[in-house]
Amino acid sequence: MSPQYQFHEAHDLSYRIHIVLSRNPYLRRRAVRFEVKNRDVVLTGAVTTYYQKQMAQESLRQINGIQRITNDLQVVSR
Repeated sequence: MSPQYQFHEAHDLSYRIHIVLSRNPYLRRRAVRFEVKNRDVVLTGAVTTYYQKQMAQESLRQINGIQRITNDLQVVSR
């Protein structure tokens, strides 16, 4: 019998966000970070295009449990 693990809701939400962002082909190897507080997500870090900034935000919309997304990603040219 395997043990049952129960995740705290915020931990579970953070895990799902991490998986979605890490699997997004437009965001691989980008400095995208996030913070979850009371089901609100704040994206921070840097991307190289406005498209990547938008893709980061849109990819999170598929996750149940997120109440609000604040996109504070900075677009920086290399």
